[in-house]
Order: sequence, then C-alpha cells, then structure tokens
Amino acid sequence: MATIGATNCKYSCETAAQTLQWIHAIVDFLKPYSFFVNAHVVNFFKAEETPHFLFDRLWEAIDKEWIECLRKEPVENLLQIPSGAVQDHWPASLRNFILTLRSLVFPREQADLQTVLPDLNICSLSTVLAQGMNQKKKHEVEVLSAVVSSITNSVTAHTIVDVGAGQGYLAQVLSFHYQHSVIAIDASSHHGSVTDARAERIKRHYTSQMRKSELILLKSGKRSLIVPKTITCHVMSIDTLKDLTSAARVNNSGQDCDNNDTELQQSLRHGDNKTSVVLAGLHACGDLSVMMLKAFLDCKEVKAVVSIGCCYNLLSEEGFDHVNSEYGFPMSRGVKSAGLPLGKSLRDLACQSAERWRCLETDAGAHNFEMHAFRAAFQMVLNKYYPEVMTRSPSIGRQGKALRRLQKRATFDSALNHKDSTCASSHRMQSKLKESTEPERGDIFSSVSETTSLSGRDSLSGSECENANCTADNDFLFLRYSQSGLCHLGLKSLQDIELHRIWKEVEPFSEFIGLYWSLRAALGPLLETYILLDRLLFLQEQGNTIEALMLSIFDPALSPRNVAIIAKKKLERKPAVACDCARIRHYRYPGLDVKGKKYGKSKHRYDGHILAYTCTILIDGPVLAGVVF
Repeated sequence: MATIGATNCKYSCETAAQTLQWIHAIVDFLKPYSFFVNAHVVNFFKAEETPHFLFDRLWEAIDKEWIECLRKEPVENLLQIPSGAVQDHWPASLRNFILTLRSLVFPREQADLQTVLPDLNICSLSTVLAQGMNQKKKHEVEVLSAVVSSITNSVTAHTIVDVGAGQGYLAQVLSFHYQHSVIAIDASSHHGSVTDARAERIKRHYTSQMRKSELILLKSGKRSLIVPKTITCHVMSIDTLKDLTSAARVNNSGQDCDNNDTELQQSLRHGDNKTSVVLAGLHACGDLSVMMLKAFLDCKEVKAVVSIGCCYNLLSEEGFDHVNSEYGFPMSRGVKSAGLPLGKSLRDLACQSAERWRCLETDAGAHNFEMHAFRAAFQMVLNKYYPEVMTRSPSIGRQGKALRRLQKRATFDSALNHKDSTCASSHRMQSKLKESTEPERGDIFSSVSETTSLSGRDSLSGSECENANCTADNDFLFLRYSQSGLCHLGLKSLQDIELHRIWKEVEPFSEFIGLYWSLRAALGPLLETYILLDRLLFLQEQGNTIEALMLSIFDPALSPRNVAIIAKKKLERKPAVACDCARIRHYRYPGLDVKGKKYGKSKHRYDGHILAYTCTILIDGPVLAGVVF
C-alpha cells in the first residue's frame, strides 16, 4: 500500500496571537490522549505484589483496532510513524491521529535561509578549521556561523558570546573566518584548554599563510588575527550570564571564574560597557538556552540572540523541580495559563527525533524495541526484589549498545555455521554473552558477575533449546541486561532472583511494546514544538521592541535538533523634530531636496506640491521621522 506523509503545518507563529493559537491547538489535541502523555514505558509490564504477576497493560488503553492493525505491521512501517507516514489500509481513526499530530508539529525541513537573511553567505570550512569535526558538527558550524555572522552584522554588534562553547568550533570559525571578536564560555576547564590550544594551532597556520603572501597583508591591513577568548564558568543563574555578557572584552589569556560570582563581577568590571553583544548557542543544554533568552532581554548590551536548544529532559519545570533561580519551563504567560504541565517523562519524550527513527535500519529498530521490553521487564525485577530503589526513580543508562554488539557478533557466528544444529546455535549465543572480558568505553558488561550468579541455572535444557531458539536467546539477553542494570545501580545480586521466570511471564506481551513506543514517540516532535513555542511566545510577549522568529536552519537528516530561535532588539528611534513644511523647504538632506534638486545618491526628484512620499531623514543629531512632502 502507498505511504502518505504529513508534512504541511497549517499554523503560523509570526505574531504572539498566532503562536498562542498554535499552543492551544496542541493542548486541545493532547488532552484525549492522556494515557500516552502520562504513561511511563518502563511500567509497561509493572508487577504487583501478588503470587502471580499482574500487569498495568499499558497497551490496553489503545484502540483495539489500532493494536490489531499495527501488531501485523513490519518494523520499517512502525519506524515511519513519528515522521507522519501512514498506510492506506490503516483504520481511519489511526490515520487521522497521526496526520493531525504532524500538522501541529513545527516544520523541520531546512528553511530557505537566503530568503530570511539576504546577506547570508554559507562557506565550506577549510581543512584547518574543520579538523576534528564529524560530518554533523561541520554542517552545524558552517550554517550557524554564517547565520550568527549575518545577525551580528545586521545589529552592528562588536562581540559574539558563544554560550556553552564546548571545544570552541563555532567560536573559532566566527573569529578566524568571519573576523568577529568572540568570547567562548563553557563550564569545563578542559574544554577551555582544548579551545585555546586549537585556536593557537589555527592562528599559527593562518599567520604562516599571511607571511607567505604580502598581498593578503596589504589587502587586509591587519598584522594580527582575531583569536577567540575563553571563559571557564558554570552559568548557574541568569545574573551570572548577564555579568558575563556585560563585559565585551577580557584579557587575551581569558578568565577562569571558578563559579565565584564576586570574582566574576570584579573580573568583568574592566569591560567596555559601550560594546554591543550577540549571544549564540549551539545546542546549549537544558536551562542554559532559557538563560540566554532572558539575558538577551535583561542585558542592555545584548542586541541579538541565536539559540538552538537541546536536552529538554534537563529543563527545570515549575511544580516539578526545586531550583534557586527561575524555572526553564514554562517561560511565557500564555503557556502558564494553558494548563498543560509536562514533567520529566514528557520532557524526555520531547527529545525523540522523528528523523532518527526514520533513518534507523530495520534490525536496529527491532533491537530498540527489544531493549524497551527488557527495560520494562527489568522494572519488574526492581519492584519485586529492590523496592527501596524505586523511590529514587532509578536510571540505568544506555545498556543496549554493548548488548547490541554481542548480539551482532553471535548472529554473525551463527550465519557462518548455519549447518550446526539449532541447539548448538543457542549455546553459542550463551557463550558470546558470557564473554566480553576486555572492557570497552561505555561498556560495563565486563564487570558483571557470571550468569549463574543471578539465574540459578547454567543454561536452557536441550528440549527448550530445540523448541524455542529465539526465546532462549532473548532469555539470556534479558539475563545479561539485568546483570548490567544491577551493576550500574550498585545493587548486590540476590540468589533467589528468578530472572528467567520474570521474562517468561512478560515475553508474550513484548510484541506490543514496539507499536506502543512508536505511537508515543510520534508525540516527541509535538512536545518539542510546544516547548519551543513557549520560548518564542515569551519573546513576543515583550511587545514590539523585539523581533523574534523560529527557523529550521540545519538539514534534519544530519542534525535533527535544528530549530533556532533568533531575536533582535529593534533600533531605538530618537524623538522626531517638530517642524513645518516652510522650515523643511530650506534644508538640504542627503539624497534629496524638497525644491526638486537632486543630491547624493538619490534618483528621486520632488517638488513642494507632492504629498505622497514618506521617509526618514538623517541629519546631524535628531531624526525627522515620517516627514511627508
């Protein structure tokens, strides 16, 4: 059957009223699906304290017609659901759910940036500047540096502050390629050292090139390069960021603030208060993106901001978190009154990328569904044997990657030895799962005790192996997953844990978790839209002194978190000079004279009888605004 993709968004956010209307439409859409919104997939198989395991059965809240349809769908079709792809044979109610949802999502296709920023000039980075960047980072830095440079030029700012600069890739391109004065702020002293060292290497290269060509020296008129300065500081509050942006210049060696606000303020007093600043952030994490927007409003030196957020799960939220400073969500009055709080579960969900789902290979998608089933089953282990841990909302990290490597290795060996018996194949899987004595980065499987310490059994019986090889493999994969999870949580193994029995109880229902998770993941881009619209509306609520827009600036296939919030403060207009036509006729202005003479570059002629032309005329001081001739 043909697949139909929903890509058109019928809402606009050009004005505060339009943005608020969009927000209310999202809230109205989500209300009937509270069973998705409030669900925790880790509780998919949640066990009760009874002789036999009972389940929350999260899938039973879904329309039965949807369940019967999607349980038969191939994995590749499930992976397309978050992108808004539907099949013709699906129930009309299911198609309507997915298509309506996608119509509410902010478009993620890369915008025509040249239309929005006519003077934009995106350049491919030189080998020297691109050193150390992967394809994703190179694309992001090429595009964002051009956008930030264009915005900086449009507001005639003197300095760019790169907030959450990391290893300084963006800051260095803005300095060396676009020749802007840049201050790079990051919480990691290691990142600051790396940024300085990398900048010094780039400087040596460019200096060498300039020495080889006197022509370059003569044309540029410069005998030194602009090198980004670094500040190491944890930006824990808006006041800290405001203090940082209040200083447009620091000494050439940078400043290490060590989180001491008093020391920070003292070190910045030497800054030039007349210097204007642009704040830029490439995937500034959690509340840091929010602080950038608030500092933009509160700090008079900041003339513009370009913010691309990420890590919505780390946002602080009113009513859910206890923080000393202002909350990261909600920001706007409109969202505060809309009545849709998120909580950590939904903020986590907002991080889901439809583009990443769509690009997954079928086997990788199936593996992800399997890992979700293992995590939900492991939650039952914690509920039954470690109830005290549940009060801490335990997180076991990403256990699936190492398990995936082991699974691939076993599958490859099995394919090479296809003539072996099914039972032998299963035992090879067991053998591979018990290996991994060499520790790898991010792999804690090597530190886990032997399989028998938790299961109370060495292997499956021969008859079980013959009848259900796939089940046996999953049984041991879950065993390994559980061992790793307990190790990650620092929990001691108990001899009476019946991991095999727990998995056997839930495995018949594991087929539902893929379709359930696909439908729920489709809400991710919608929730991200809700968070981003809150930030945009916060700026729009400030009145007509702020120009703000949301723009998808990256290719979503390379960088799914691609929406930038760009805001500028409108230029302040000085009061118009009171005048009359008789007085105006005796002035000559750059470009025109009301008596019909032509001056400067103006190609227009006017006489005293024309009353249809309105313009703004600059003279040595005041502005004659809206003068009508």
